[in-house]
Amino acid sequence: MENKPQMREWLNDFGLSHPLVIGGPCSAETEEQVLKIAHELKDTDVTVLRAGIWKPRTRPGMFEGVGAIGLKWLQKAKAETGLMMAIEVANAAHVKLALEHDIDVLWIGARTTVNTFAVQEIADALENTDKIVLVKNPVNPDLALWLGGVERLHTANIKKLGLIHRGFSSYEKTKYRNNPEWQIAVEAQNKFPDLPLLCDPSHIAGRRDLIFDICQTALDLNFDGLMVESHWDPDNAWSDAAQQVTPTRLIQIMKDLKIRKESDQEESYNTALNNLRTQIDITDQTILDTLGKRMLVAEEIGLLKKSKNVAVLQNKRWNEILGKMILEGKDRGLSEEFILKIFKAIHQESINHQEEVVNG
Repeated sequence: MENKPQMREWLNDFGLSHPLVIGGPCSAETEEQVLKIAHELKDTDVTVLRAGIWKPRTRPGMFEGVGAIGLKWLQKAKAETGLMMAIEVANAAHVKLALEHDIDVLWIGARTTVNTFAVQEIADALENTDKIVLVKNPVNPDLALWLGGVERLHTANIKKLGLIHRGFSSYEKTKYRNNPEWQIAVEAQNKFPDLPLLCDPSHIAGRRDLIFDICQTALDLNFDGLMVESHWDPDNAWSDAAQQVTPTRLIQIMKDLKIRKESDQEESYNTALNNLRTQIDITDQTILDTLGKRMLVAEEIGLLKKSKNVAVLQNKRWNEILGKMILEGKDRGLSEEFILKIFKAIHQESINHQEEVVNG
């Protein structure tokens, strides 16, 4: 699969003056709920209404969707509001029902993207379709697997394709439900700059108070659109209640977001500069998170040394670390002087943390 300008045609055909917005509930619960949300999002920047019909959940016993009956509710919502409809599909049976009910946009979820057999089954069922098909990143950070899913669909002569960045699972607890790992999405952009890329801030955040900032970061990184979960009564939603916003809040988010358009050379320069600066901000945050983890390990070492009455400073170990980092830094284009300054500062901070533990 090669990058081609034609990859963007389906997105350009919308003729939007703003990023594409897909909004709606995590799950279709009742006909009343679907219609109420659809009407509240009608005549806004939302172009497509999303609603989960089948919900692949992490654990059994959780709400797994209303099933095919929900497709009729979406048909009614489309007839009444003119919004396009989007659902997740996980197998050929889902695809068949979606096509029978004329669903406009299909997306493959993170738990399905990891299964190449399932993706191929979906690709075969959708062969030659003119529907829009979007692929969410796999649960784990694997760019090749993510793009591989798109390639399978492309091989099935599906023209209207795109990516959805929804973050990645991590065993470590962070403020995000799924760590954004923005650099992976940026790398996907670099490989396929004309392949539309959307952000799903709801699944990255896991909580509604983070959604605006994630949306803004995505737009600063030149994402083409957003998929945001919206429910008229989020706290009582049947699934993912914490990460859904009301339609009123979603409309306000869309109004408050800063969208940087490229209309002349100066704006093009500013957009490119802002994109790069956003990447630096993300990298800096990653550096700080990593340093914080390093200091926690240093404190554990301090506790161990304290229990055995061992001195905090171990010169042999320090010299081994420094020599290794100088060599690895050279491979990354970093000068010896820079590495010495950085790691001497890190080493001193580690000693400070260990001494606090030992003397505490």
